[in-house]
Amino acid sequence: MSTASAGSTVAPDFLAPDVLAPDFFDSEQVITCHDRATGLRAVIAIDNTRLGPGFGGTRWRPYATPEAAVIEAQRLAAAMTLKHACADLPYGGAKSVILADGPAALQGDERRAALLAFGEFVARTNGAYIPGVDMGTTPTDMRVIEERGGRAFCDEVDPGPYTARGVYAAMRAGVRHALQRDMDGVRVVVQGTGQVGASLARFAAADGAILSVADIDGARAQALADELGASVVDPHEAPFTDTDVFAPCAVARVLTADNASRVRAQVVAGAANDTLDSAEAGEALRAAGITVVPDFVANAGGVIQVHAGVVGWDESTLAEALEQIGGRVDGILAEAQERGVTPEQTARDLAAQRLTKAAN
Repeated sequence: MSTASAGSTVAPDFLAPDVLAPDFFDSEQVITCHDRATGLRAVIAIDNTRLGPGFGGTRWRPYATPEAAVIEAQRLAAAMTLKHACADLPYGGAKSVILADGPAALQGDERRAALLAFGEFVARTNGAYIPGVDMGTTPTDMRVIEERGGRAFCDEVDPGPYTARGVYAAMRAGVRHALQRDMDGVRVVVQGTGQVGASLARFAAADGAILSVADIDGARAQALADELGASVVDPHEAPFTDTDVFAPCAVARVLTADNASRVRAQVVAGAANDTLDSAEAGEALRAAGITVVPDFVANAGGVIQVHAGVVGWDESTLAEALEQIGGRVDGILAEAQERGVTPEQTARDLAAQRLTKAAN
């Protein structure tokens, strides 16, 4: 789960209609949900439960086609598997999406009815899927879902601020590795000024970074810029701005094999899921000397906070665990450099080792 894009208004790439047909067998289980009374249509994707029950947020957004919704759910569920494995958490990877073509703008009783219907489908998984907050959903929504007998996380605390704290620890690690310095005077471009992106920008500003922010909601970007003494850049050009650090905190797959040559940052570290559209993009950026912090490692702060609540950690233990994201990134970047592979490949290998160990 990640709330990296919660509140962000950069145009969502998953609205594109030219998506491939989904491969339902990429996941352990894909459940399509339809409640005629409320108009609810949803998808629950359970990617892998080797480490524990599938945990991942419920995303409520429009999709161009049902196939696009399935692909989104499966892709994000697979990312959750990697995230939990790398963070050494006892959960599998899962995700759900609610298609916003019917109950998109529902409020009050109508929204509640749709969420109760979704809660019925969650309960039917018998604990194999645990939802949480994601784009378009709130802790209040999770409490409604739980009324139908299933379990939900993030029902009391929004994990967004904790995601930002973890991403900032990862960013600092990336800067140490690539630039051999602290954050004071480092140029940072944050794409997406929703809750997580704005919090991340504030952390960087507090440490003396020189900030630029971007969002297709120009007023929101300007308000944050005014607060922090930052500049505003075009959201679509943010990945290609001349800067030290590019922090994607909005849509997925902003860096591709086709546009990697345009990236001028030395470090990429942000909260958005699936920053790279392919392994080829990662290789192109590595060849250009650009350090890309794996997003599923960087944005684990939210799920760590959820786990802290489940097991009863105090605030100091949670804070230490969030800071450990930076240490984890240190190790991944050092190993990737030694092996001559991308940091994402190194992180995927780490996840695979933990999943294999759990199976034995």
